[in-house]
Amino acid sequence: MDANNKHELKQGLSNRHIQLIALGGAIGTGLFLGLSQTIKLAGPSILLGYAIAGIIAFLIMRHLGEMVVEEPVSGSFSYFANKYWG
Repeated sequence: MDANNKHELKQGLSNRHIQLIALGGAIGTGLFLGLSQTIKLAGPSILLGYAIAGIIAFLIMRHLGEMVVEEPVSGSFSYFANKYWG
């Protein structure tokens, strides 16, 4: 890391973080339960679409993890997007 970079991370969750985690869990559950209606309308091909999107998201997170291990910085996703894409 750069010696001039004074950004430090702290461990802990605020009330806002816990509320957003709970909201994400509720939204995820709703999407999972609402999937049955989509499967009824579109058939099993929708599962293939979800699988492809899941694999893409998985690969993006794997690549981001590799970049963070190589160059650990605060605000990593936006930092790397700005660094490599301008």
